[in-house]
Amino acid sequence: MSRIGACFKQLDEAGKVALISFVTAGDPFREITVPLMHKMVEAGADMIELGVPFSDPMADGPIIQRASERALKNNISIHDVLSMVQEFRQEDSTTPVILMGYLNPIEVMGYQEFADAAAEASVDGVLTVDLPPEEADELLSALRPKQIDPILLLAPTSTEERIKSISDAASGFIYYVSMKGITGSGSFIIGEVGAKVAELRRHTQLPIGIGFGIRDAESAQMVAQVGDAVIVGSALVAAIERLADTPEEIGPEIARTLRSMREAMDRI
Repeated sequence: MSRIGACFKQLDEAGKVALISFVTAGDPFREITVPLMHKMVEAGADMIELGVPFSDPMADGPIIQRASERALKNNISIHDVLSMVQEFRQEDSTTPVILMGYLNPIEVMGYQEFADAAAEASVDGVLTVDLPPEEADELLSALRPKQIDPILLLAPTSTEERIKSISDAASGFIYYVSMKGITGSGSFIIGEVGAKVAELRRHTQLPIGIGFGIRDAESAQMVAQVGDAVIVGSALVAAIERLADTPEEIGPEIARTLRSMREAMDRI
């Protein structure tokens, strides 16, 4: 069983929902990322999504776009991101780490070379936003022997046929995008999210993580009532941007946000 599967199993047995936190690697500077990963785990994050900076992050809103820009100015490459995961693993061998990004850096590196390097770094999952399952065979074939879970996206507009194809290709969990649009672009309607998640459960036994639009403890608590994981990104990245000139405040602020979400989720 992968770390992701083991984490969900442990949380399910405890009657808890996973909290997955996202930050962009190397934002606002290289040295903060690994300590921030540890700080997020201490504050209640069960898994970490680590953004791989990319020049054209089309699924992301301005907040995460600017995070990628800052990281790229720091010359953060996919190799640097893998090195950060390796460094994180020196102290934490259990928390699942999922790389989230776009296909181009992986394709340039080469699918097999990437899979080998990701496995060596102890990456647990890969979410490639712009890779549809119809074109994913080569990457999936490289990842699966390494026991790296391909995390795939479903949206409010996904058809039944699409849900089936994504469910067949994915492992680890399904990432459900709670609303139409880009990250940080608006808010979801919890009744609609719950209805769609119920539809997804008819086609998959994988856990369902819900992201986009989760801003605070209240929205995290609502989502925790219908999903298996709450995924928070833009709210954390916005705090990093706001505090970039006082970096010593970033860790405590991120920890406060996650702790409040964790406490609210645990009250359901």
